[in-house]
Amino acid sequence: MAKIKHNNFLDTVDGVFTDATKAGVLHLYAEGDSFGGRKIRIDGKDLLHFGTTGYLGLEQDSRLKHAAACAIFNFGTQFPLSRTYISHPLYRELEEKIRRMYGYPVVITKNSTLGHIGVIPTAVRDEDGVILDHQVHWSVQNATQLLKVRGVPVEMIRHNNLDMLEKKIRDLSSKCRRIWFMADGVYSMYGDCSPIAGLRELCNKYPQLHLYFDDVHGMSWIGKNGTGYVLHMLKELPENTLLFGTLSKTFGASGAVLVCPDVKMYRKIRNFGGPLTFSAQLEPASVAAAVASADIHLSPEIYSLQAELLHKISYFNGLLEKTELPLVERNDCPVFYIGTGMPVTGYKLVRRLMREGLFVNLGIYPGAPVKNTGIRITISRHNEEEDMKHLADALIYHYPKALEETHTSLNRVRRAFRMPLNEAGENPDGTGRGVALDMQMETTVAGVNKKEWNALFAGKGVYDWDGLMFLEKAFCGNMKPEHNWSFYYFMIRDKNGKPVLATFFTLALWKEDMLAPTSVSVKLEEKRKQEPYHLTSRVLSMGSLFTEGQHCYLDTTHPQWREAVRQLLEKLETVDQKKDTSMLVLRDFVDGEQLNRVFHNLGFIKMAMPDSCVVEDLSWKGTEAYVASLSSRSRKHFRKEVAPYEKFFEVDFRKTATTNEIAVYMRLFENVRNNNYGLNMFSFPEKLFKTMSGHPSWEFMVLSLKKKYNKQKDGVPLGVMFCYRNGRHTYVPAFIGMNYKYAREYQLYRQMLYQTVKRAGNLGFQRIDFGLTAAFEKRKIGAKVIPKVAYIQAKDNFSMELMGAMREK
Repeated sequence: MAKIKHNNFLDTVDGVFTDATKAGVLHLYAEGDSFGGRKIRIDGKDLLHFGTTGYLGLEQDSRLKHAAACAIFNFGTQFPLSRTYISHPLYRELEEKIRRMYGYPVVITKNSTLGHIGVIPTAVRDEDGVILDHQVHWSVQNATQLLKVRGVPVEMIRHNNLDMLEKKIRDLSSKCRRIWFMADGVYSMYGDCSPIAGLRELCNKYPQLHLYFDDVHGMSWIGKNGTGYVLHMLKELPENTLLFGTLSKTFGASGAVLVCPDVKMYRKIRNFGGPLTFSAQLEPASVAAAVASADIHLSPEIYSLQAELLHKISYFNGLLEKTELPLVERNDCPVFYIGTGMPVTGYKLVRRLMREGLFVNLGIYPGAPVKNTGIRITISRHNEEEDMKHLADALIYHYPKALEETHTSLNRVRRAFRMPLNEAGENPDGTGRGVALDMQMETTVAGVNKKEWNALFAGKGVYDWDGLMFLEKAFCGNMKPEHNWSFYYFMIRDKNGKPVLATFFTLALWKEDMLAPTSVSVKLEEKRKQEPYHLTSRVLSMGSLFTEGQHCYLDTTHPQWREAVRQLLEKLETVDQKKDTSMLVLRDFVDGEQLNRVFHNLGFIKMAMPDSCVVEDLSWKGTEAYVASLSSRSRKHFRKEVAPYEKFFEVDFRKTATTNEIAVYMRLFENVRNNNYGLNMFSFPEKLFKTMSGHPSWEFMVLSLKKKYNKQKDGVPLGVMFCYRNGRHTYVPAFIGMNYKYAREYQLYRQMLYQTVKRAGNLGFQRIDFGLTAAFEKRKIGAKVIPKVAYIQAKDNFSMELMGAMREK
């Protein structure tokens, strides 16, 4: 599988956002000459606004507006100087009032993102360690990347998992002077909160533990002087806690505020905090508006504003309680998240609500796992009860319509969010369809018609009918869990019995860093020396870890091909529910916009795989004809790096192998596997290699040095290629083993590639499937490189974000 590089992530997010933009739910523009807060104009229509983060509506307060306007006329549009030299006149007043609000020293920052970049590298010292909640805001996670070049360990826990946090604290306690746990006070997507009481207990238990909170979504609408959720729960801010609030969002102005009760640390952050030193300061209008808002926060008025908002939140909660809508988190926060599951359902629901005169936000990847898409509703003081009633009524009517329109169901959504199921007798497979397709599912290829299967897959990798029977035999009854796979075969036919879709899946234990950079795999393999199954999980994957190629036959000319895909994924969901897998992988597809949109809409994200390599021209006769078929550059490579080394080797093709020979071949294979973290997998069972021996479709290509060149290594295998014959059409060098000690001196790898091509040509095969990785080398011997993609659906984003946190800067 693919290694997630930064570009892969950017490409994935670009694809997701592009689809959402085309659906008309993202990258919209507000219109009009003025804005009052209650409504927002989009595409010429006034919509009731349920997407703001200005929960108290202070951004429309006349006092803030007047203060901002006066500041522009008095001081200009900006004050273009670094604050290290001089702050403009309003800054001192703002700092004094914000400090009065909190009762602790404060630092005003341009925004929270720059604030985190400035504060975290200053507060966290080289001898410290960091643990992140995996849902902490991106701005915090991004700032911790700066720590890695200094060797500061950055770990991650599952969201709000205090048991996992305590284990991480114990692991770091002997290595780190201080351990910083970083989290949000109120999380921006689902509206759930940090377990403040539990964190304080851990601080009492482990004095090394320090807390770092981003509470920008808990600001103003709760707490003494509107200082936010975290301080509301803590009552007092201990010296081991840093707190970020905001002067934007609910505060109504711009900027952010760091609250730092440790006076010594406060001085260091203020004196040198990266962007705090070198970035431009807040504009006079923003500072003046913040001063006006601070006056409100320091007055009794803030409590009446909070009470008014809380009444509206309670009212909307009461409306939702009377529905079956899947509200992910119920509390007294102004953020409500109603799951839709698949992105396409979210698109449809948002557009339906817009036609009803309602604007809500869409929660989408990477803010939420792709199959945990939902609508994010925020309640503010601008919203009237009649507005909220209209929204609730519209949801009651349009939510099931959106489910029906996208062929899903309420229980499928609830399963995606691990919520209790509705027992009202709903169709478990979704809602109504058109003309039904016939699906056959088998757990052994023996139940599949051999002639029909081979008509679709003969000549493709190691997954013709006989190849799959071989794999079933090899990957069962083994001692280790990673060596036992379950197989699932699917044939979907139309009413005339014509195949529309055919594929197979395996359920197997994977190393989750198969989807991570090599540097991450190296770190995890060190961990696995003590914990062999650290960060591993059961994955339901198209194809298998042994095979590569076009594992799915899909007739996209058939009018029901999309219905076939949907029915396949619904059936896979039932397998997933029974087997409790962590990820569903559809792999080895050629990239294409049509499939991209279909799979994304159904809850998958696209990721790049290592390139696939095939040789399609084996019509030459003899070495000279083969060399002539290569490009001019490849011919030079062959004459310099391949041909001169052929004389050193004995090349032997064996149908059988002794027990001792198999042991040697396995050691050579393990050499390659242990040196190839670009595709980090478990070992294969000994039974696999024993089953190859004597199998009519397998042979071992063995390279050893001739005696006259190395008497010590005479007859000792230095390289082995495990080769499968798919009928008379395709030759498949499935895996390779090598002795690296001799690899460079004798150009062993290149020689093995060439001997594979030579063997396939001499046997009269039409094609070689050279598999994944090492595309640069395989291209030199005549292989065609084919970019491939996979479509991934994970239960949550934790593993990906964890390995992102482990990635070297």
